[in-house]
Amino acid sequence: MATPSRKPARRGRQPRRRRRGLRLFGLLFRLGLLVAVAVGLGAVLYGIHLDELVYTKFEGKRWALPARVYGRPLELYVGRPLSVQQLTGELQRLGYRDESGAGSVGTWHVDGAQVLVHNRAFRFWDGVEPQRRLRIGLSDGVILDLTDADSGAPIALARLDPALIASIYPTHNEDRVLLRREQLPPLLIKTLLAVEDRKFYQHLGIDPKGILRAAIENLSAGRTVQGASTLTQQLVKNFYLTQERTLERKLNEAYMAVLLERRYSKDEILTAYANEVYLGQDGSRAIHGFGLASQFYFNRNLNELDVPQTALLVGILKGPSEYNPRRRPEKVLERRNLVIDLMAYHQIISRDEAEQAKQAPLGLREGGARPSGDYPAFIQLVRRQLQRDYREEDLRSEGLRIFTTLDPLTQSQVEGAVRERLPQLDEQRKFPPGTLETAVVVTSVAQGEVLALVGARDTDYAGFNRALDAVRPIGSLIKPVVYLSALERPEQYSLVTSIPDTPVSLRAGADWWEPQNYDRKVHGNVPLYRALAKSYNLATVNLGLDLGVNEVADTLNRLGAMRRIDRVPAMLLGSVSLSPVEVAQVYQTIAAGGFRAPLRTIREVLDASGRPLNRYPLAVEPVVGADAAFLTQWAMRKVVEQGTATWLGSRLPDGLVVAGKTGTTNELRDSWFAGFSGDRVVVAWVGRDDNKPTRLTGSSGALRLWGDIMATIEAQSLDLTPPGDIVVADACGSTGIPFSRDHVGVCGAGAEEDMLEAEEPPAVAAEPDEPAPRPAWRSGGSGGASNPFLSDFYGN
Repeated sequence: MATPSRKPARRGRQPRRRRRGLRLFGLLFRLGLLVAVAVGLGAVLYGIHLDELVYTKFEGKRWALPARVYGRPLELYVGRPLSVQQLTGELQRLGYRDESGAGSVGTWHVDGAQVLVHNRAFRFWDGVEPQRRLRIGLSDGVILDLTDADSGAPIALARLDPALIASIYPTHNEDRVLLRREQLPPLLIKTLLAVEDRKFYQHLGIDPKGILRAAIENLSAGRTVQGASTLTQQLVKNFYLTQERTLERKLNEAYMAVLLERRYSKDEILTAYANEVYLGQDGSRAIHGFGLASQFYFNRNLNELDVPQTALLVGILKGPSEYNPRRRPEKVLERRNLVIDLMAYHQIISRDEAEQAKQAPLGLREGGARPSGDYPAFIQLVRRQLQRDYREEDLRSEGLRIFTTLDPLTQSQVEGAVRERLPQLDEQRKFPPGTLETAVVVTSVAQGEVLALVGARDTDYAGFNRALDAVRPIGSLIKPVVYLSALERPEQYSLVTSIPDTPVSLRAGADWWEPQNYDRKVHGNVPLYRALAKSYNLATVNLGLDLGVNEVADTLNRLGAMRRIDRVPAMLLGSVSLSPVEVAQVYQTIAAGGFRAPLRTIREVLDASGRPLNRYPLAVEPVVGADAAFLTQWAMRKVVEQGTATWLGSRLPDGLVVAGKTGTTNELRDSWFAGFSGDRVVVAWVGRDDNKPTRLTGSSGALRLWGDIMATIEAQSLDLTPPGDIVVADACGSTGIPFSRDHVGVCGAGAEEDMLEAEEPPAVAAEPDEPAPRPAWRSGGSGGASNPFLSDFYGN
């Protein structure tokens, strides 16, 4: 019997298997499609999230911008005292360079007796100073002619761009100078694209061909030798993402780059990149953007860079740490020259220009864009005033532009005097170098503007600021306040009223207070003005006690001292402790004829768009009679002409009339001189941080520094014209003495005899000064009349 065939059965199972396979394939296909849809939907939703992130940050406040603090601009006008050396020095501080003909912006050139300056345009609070070529004619230290070098038209007033003296950085210490697209030089843009992203204007955020090319190069080399990130991707990485090297971050970078390109134009992206890119480190401060990098490395504006400087900035992009020009100049030079070759290859410059550019040095400027270290003592004062009106976060993020009263020329002259005089004083007193410290404050008389401030002999020191915070007994600097208080009573006191210079003995607790004159002598009856000129302690105490200690203290408060004053007799000889800036406020009021102008460091504040935010107008208040102030000034002139400051006669320029007062404290611990010309008030202090004796009087210490300063800064003589109620008369046995009009005869017994003594030649003022006794009572706190500037520095 034949075995039946099984082939039909096998044929029946194959279709069933095929059907099962098709069903499985269909299931997997549908599952895959569902996954693909889900992934696609997730990608879309994630893209919406990323797109919102891109939009929100790009449209919002992209960067926290530091506040920029500027010094006072150098004003040029016919008749201004200014030498060629001073002008060129200021131009060099501003980063101008010497160029024949001054054809480029930011250049200058001396042409015989004239100086050509191609100034930079700058927006001030009151308008824009235009860019133009100035021809400045100078002779004998004065501007004789000021014209437009191209048109020949006379110019009444021109201002140089002000020096950037500080930046108040964001908390994360990023710093940048924002530029608009039109401010990016074509040379920089062409070079940047040639080196970093040649297809920037063609791709949509990523460059697939570039990615493939880089992958092949990296695989061939066995390491990463070429990147493929577009400028858009680099912006995304720096602007939105972290620097971690992960696949997730790279995918996010590519995705966000496409989204960024979809929303914004190429120029907007390029501008953001130019402002965001990291280009180096300055201590804890990160340098971002080409605008700041140009100032940091070359101390020039970006539009003033030449070919090799532009190539250097673009070359640094590859790795600001690896290609740090100050640490690895040889490596950076090689990288810069490679960029220059690429510039020639892409026909941005010619081959000849490239060869010439490669011969140039790196051209780095030390100190470029490092304003935080230039004037630290002055900036501390600015910060204290700003904190009254602005929150700290606003100063660190809103891009405020703060115009201050600092005069860089005056500041540099003061610093030069400190650097020269302090070592001499150390050597004269046989101290180890660096023993003596100092503080100096310079203000304007009429406006009360702080023009210069030094808080230490190391003028770059950013620590303890002695001008603001060294609260020291002021010694005989108090005496003009005592005599001013008397002269406010014209019916009782005049300059020649006889004052008894006789012993004083007062009980102070369990002890007796018995002050003495510096020369240990008693001089009998002396004219009031001579008692001040010779700084007689006993005459001052007798006068102060007759006036009343409270009245003298009230006068000191009216003049601007804000501290609570212990109203005790020792105050009359300087037991009051003040800082140099407080002394400057008091003396500024006397110098201004009794009008108190609260000291100020800020002139204007603008927002990032240039709109005025806060105005700091001049505030003047009459607090002392003009007659009494003038008479006090006259007596203080005699301090210089006949008294303890006659040394100035051999130091100051001929014809410069000044007034002032020396001050010395117990055991020669503090040496002071405070004085003024017609337009400048200068206060100088010399002492030791350990409070040990300096072995210096006011005459042999601070006076010498004061004289060095006044001999170099621009200053006008005191106006000798008396107010309308003052007459110059012959009375009381003397001639040419100013009196209040209705009180010429207020003389006092013994005045005539002492006036004859006053006409004798003054003693040689090598050491003539007086120590104040060690204070038996200490000052503390603040009080007295309101002062909107100083009251916030010295708390209640």
